[in-house]
Amino acid sequence: MNRAEVEKFFADLYREVTHKTESFLSPHATRSDRAVRRFPEPEGPRSPFALDRDRILYSGAFRRYSGKTQVIYFASQLDEMLSSRSIHTLSVSQIARTIGKFLGLNLDLIEAIALAHDLGHSPFGHDGEKYLSKICVQHGIGEYHHHIQSLHIVDRVAKKGRGLNLTLQVRDGILSHDGEVHNQELHPHRDKTEEDLQNYVAVRKAGKYVEMMPMTLEGCVVRLTDTIAYIGQDIEDAIRVGLIRREEIPAELRESLGSTNGEIIDALVKDVVYNSYGKPYVCFSDEVSRQLLQLKKFNYEKIYFSPFIKKDQEKIERGFQILFDKFLDDLKKENRNSRIYRDFLNTKHASYLEATNEAEKVRDFIGGMTDRYFVEVLREIVIPEIGLFNKKGKGE
Repeated sequence: MNRAEVEKFFADLYREVTHKTESFLSPHATRSDRAVRRFPEPEGPRSPFALDRDRILYSGAFRRYSGKTQVIYFASQLDEMLSSRSIHTLSVSQIARTIGKFLGLNLDLIEAIALAHDLGHSPFGHDGEKYLSKICVQHGIGEYHHHIQSLHIVDRVAKKGRGLNLTLQVRDGILSHDGEVHNQELHPHRDKTEEDLQNYVAVRKAGKYVEMMPMTLEGCVVRLTDTIAYIGQDIEDAIRVGLIRREEIPAELRESLGSTNGEIIDALVKDVVYNSYGKPYVCFSDEVSRQLLQLKKFNYEKIYFSPFIKKDQEKIERGFQILFDKFLDDLKKENRNSRIYRDFLNTKHASYLEATNEAEKVRDFIGGMTDRYFVEVLREIVIPEIGLFNKKGKGE
C-alpha cells in the first residue's frame, strides 16, 4: 500500500467515524463542520478540534505548565504532591470531559479548550500576572491578563512565532474562560466573530472590564469546570502544607459539598449535569451556586490572601521589574549574548519579530518562564560571579 492509499484510507475513515460519533451528540453540541480557522487548511485524517488539541499538547507552552505556580510557589520543590499549573490543567480537562460526555457535547473541542486555557499564565501564578501587568502598562502595551496572553501564544508566539492556527471555537473558549468570576448559569453567545474577540482583547488591555461568554456550550463547560477543578484541590494543598485544617471548612459546606477534593468535585459535577441536561446552557442549582460562592470566599480568606502564601511577594515583584528592565535594555543594545536572544528570539520566525515591539517581546519572554527559570535568570543578573581571581586573591 503506497502513501496516497494510506492517506485516502484515513481520510475516508475519519469522515465515517466523525459522522457516526457526532450523530449521537446533543443538538446543542458543536459539530466539526462548524469549525472555522483564520487561515484555511485542507481536511486531514483528524477532526479539526482534535487537531487543535494535539497542536496544543505538543507546544512548548504546554510543556512549561509543570514548572508554573498554581497557588503555592515552587510547589514541586516543596512537595511533589502539591499541585502545579499542569495538574490543574489536566484536572480541568478530565472533569470537563466527564460533564461533556453526560451532556452529549463535543469532547475534542472541550479537551482542546481545557488544555490551552492557562497557557498564558506567568511564573508565580496570579501574583506574577499582577506584577507583570503593572510593568506592561508602564511601557504602553496594555494590561497583562493570562487568558488574553493564552490566545496570543497560540496565535502569535507558539511554533517559533508562526502560531498554531487554531479554530475560532477553541480560541474563543481560551479567551472566554474566567474562573475568577462566579457564574451560576452560562449561555453561549453562538454568533460571535473574530472581530468580537479582538474588540474584547483591546478593551481588557485598556484596563476596562467587560463580560464575554463563550460561543459554544463546550466553552461554557470548561469555564464552569475551571472552578470545579481548583476549588477543592487548593484546599487539599493548603491542608498538606499546614495552612488550614479540614475542620475549618464551614460545617454547612462540609455537609453539602463535602470536605475532600473528590467529594467536592463529585457534588459539583452531578449538580451541573442534573441541572444542565438537555438544555442549551449549563448551570449550577441555586443552592449549590450559593454554597460554591461561600467556599470561594473561604478559600480567598484562608488560602489565597494568607500571609504564608504572600510572604515573598515583594521579592518576586522586584524580580519582575529587574528582569523586564534588563531584557528591554538588552534589546535596545542588541546584546546577542542575552538570554532573551539565546533562549527566545533566535528561534522566532520573521513574522513574529517584525510585528512585535521590544516591550512586547520582553513581556512574551518573561510571561512564558517557569518559576525555576525565572529565579535562575534573576540569579545570573543580581549575584556576581565567583572565581574571577586566583587562590591568592591578587588577580594574577
